[in-house]
Amino acid sequence: MNVPWLHPASYVIPVDVCLLLLSAENFLFDRIEEVAFSFNGGKDSTVLLHLLRAGYFLHNGEQSCPNGNLTNFPIRTIYFESSSAFPEINSFTYDTASRYGLQLDIITSDFKSGLENLLKANPIRAIFLGVRIGDPTAVGQEQFSPSSPGWPPFMRVNPILDWSYRDVWAFILTCKVPYCSLYDEGYTSIGSIHDTVPNALLSMGDSSSCDGKFKPAYLLSDGRLERAGRVKKLLPTCTGCNPAVCNGPESVDSDKNRMLIASAIAVGDEILSGTVEDQMGPSLCRKLHAIGWSVSQTAVVRNDIDSVAEEVERQKSTSEMVFIYGGVGPLHSDVTLAGVAKAFGVRLAPDEEFEEYLRHLIGNHCTGDRNEMALLPEGITELLHHEKLPVPMIKCQNVIILAATTVTELDKEWECLSELTRSCNLLSIMKPYVSKVLSTNLSDVCIKLPNLTCLPVFLSHLIRHTFSRIEVILLFRCHPSF
Repeated sequence: MNVPWLHPASYVIPVDVCLLLLSAENFLFDRIEEVAFSFNGGKDSTVLLHLLRAGYFLHNGEQSCPNGNLTNFPIRTIYFESSSAFPEINSFTYDTASRYGLQLDIITSDFKSGLENLLKANPIRAIFLGVRIGDPTAVGQEQFSPSSPGWPPFMRVNPILDWSYRDVWAFILTCKVPYCSLYDEGYTSIGSIHDTVPNALLSMGDSSSCDGKFKPAYLLSDGRLERAGRVKKLLPTCTGCNPAVCNGPESVDSDKNRMLIASAIAVGDEILSGTVEDQMGPSLCRKLHAIGWSVSQTAVVRNDIDSVAEEVERQKSTSEMVFIYGGVGPLHSDVTLAGVAKAFGVRLAPDEEFEEYLRHLIGNHCTGDRNEMALLPEGITELLHHEKLPVPMIKCQNVIILAATTVTELDKEWECLSELTRSCNLLSIMKPYVSKVLSTNLSDVCIKLPNLTCLPVFLSHLIRHTFSRIEVILLFRCHPSF
């Protein structure tokens, strides 16, 4: 087995998991009847199972583990059995339960109802989950997070929340623990039989054929594309579209009949102090006007998290798109990204793909698995890739963070953004937005139209038949007789 990125001799469990297990040790193993573990047969819960088994072994030692072999795992294990689950997942789950002596509670109802019934019958106060950042359910969660409003009360414990795709497979392969056979068939993230297919990035040939062969999941080099095998139900007219690529407006045609509003935020104390002139703002406004967008406002804020957050919060609700620049240098700084995260009410979390870009960009200067510069707003971040950019641009819902610090760099980023727009409708492009000024002299109008009651009709006719997408500013110079 040749896994280019795996170095078993040097692999260690991330320190955050060790600290979490140590902090929970007394509660977990001394009051074990109040703890449960949710197992679904996937790679993440498989990792967590063996971490918990290791913790239990270390806590009890030879006392309950003769010959160093833990054959009975007393923590209550919850498995939600579904008719839409892969047969391989069911088989692996039951085999695992038998192999490690799991006390399996099988729930066949929906997740919420099943959990309510289970907690009514048992004094469970905490449930260990194999949730990782990037999972749809992970948004807003910490290592310890109370259950959501409307759900039965319990503490969600997420020991591997900050683990990357690479961490998961390094653990599985290094520790040589069994895992579901689907992962050897190219599945990288397993849901139901209705929404999961092998990851096309692991195809060894024509992935469209029924008998296509795929590499195993641990050979996926870009962990951010782990969920590329999760398919979305598309309308018949959209068959063949790639929903993972096209993230633009659902209907570009609907935008053509209305004015699209953008706004811009410049971050920089040097601009506010007057030591540097903001040249990027006017350039960005001209570029937006050229594709038919109106710029409603521009703002300059201090290089401060709260200042950025307040302005982003204000503008993102009144504009279709917000562009933020400055204060980020050649790479995105914690200040800007932290401000955006705060505006959306999410935390900063490590992003494996972005970290790889930084490693290639600055080499050995980027140390550690959790580089602070690779922390991005959790659950709302989309990386905009382009071959001309050393690192992708960052888009957080309707906020685009530009890394440019000069007009020349902005020109390059805008060119890349325009090409991305043409390929997947990132921004709606319309006829250029033109702002014109019609200046008139009231006395001249009086000469041409003595009856001033005709003035509104005249101007309406002039605007309707002469200009399109126009702002008319009438600058009246009153006649002395008025």
